[in-house]
Amino acid sequence: MGRLFLAGLLPGLMLTALFMAWSLYSTWRQGNAQGALSAVKYSWKEKFEILPRVLPFLVIIGAVLFALYGGVATPSETAGVGALFCLITAMIVYRMWKPGQLWHVMRDTTKESVMILLIIGAAGLFSYMLSSLFITQSIAQWISMLDVNRWVLMGFINLFLLISGFFLPPVAVILMSAPILLPVIINAGFDPYWFAVILTINMEIGLITPPVGLNLYVINGIAPDIRLQSILKGAFPYVLCMIAAIIILCFIPEIATWLPETVIGGR
Repeated sequence: MGRLFLAGLLPGLMLTALFMAWSLYSTWRQGNAQGALSAVKYSWKEKFEILPRVLPFLVIIGAVLFALYGGVATPSETAGVGALFCLITAMIVYRMWKPGQLWHVMRDTTKESVMILLIIGAAGLFSYMLSSLFITQSIAQWISMLDVNRWVLMGFINLFLLISGFFLPPVAVILMSAPILLPVIINAGFDPYWFAVILTINMEIGLITPPVGLNLYVINGIAPDIRLQSILKGAFPYVLCMIAAIIILCFIPEIATWLPETVIGGR
């Protein structure tokens, strides 16, 4: 787990930098076109005044990641503790003490959770059908039997993972394809931890691409006044950013392998 965490650290920072670069460019372009960017200015006092409302949630995120990747608690336990601390923080920072306010929070949370669970349930049923018919496993097996250059093989694997992520939840893709693809990756001379990072990015792309695109429906549920087409249009540049990250990692695999080899040593 420690090596995998270190392998994903620099690629995660790289993805963050790509997302930030696009967000800054998009904001600059829209502000430049509408003349609104220069109209909104905040003083340093106003910037610092907002920090007490933001920092507690950043601390919660850091604590959740530490508990999860440090092996302190299981994912379910970590999620429960994180939700409890978010509720306590909202009550303290935003003064949400009244039962009516808490009821609105619980109601909206339940509505969003039911929507997410229905999507996950339908996707799980679909993945069970594909698994029972051995469709996904057959495609992965066919890819593993290709007698081609290892980078052509990696291209086929990435295409397979990308298309699978369009229709299946990440866990289903990993459970059905990883046992078949991992020996192929190792025999082809690729680092398995590097491939795990590639696999994760592909799964993240699937979460913001239709038709399943769980995160798209979550955003649409949180902001129902925004059309789903607008959300899709806004998410597309980030899909390109993640595809660019995969290409960069293929050309420079040391981004994922250097840190764990430096800190932990060779396998």
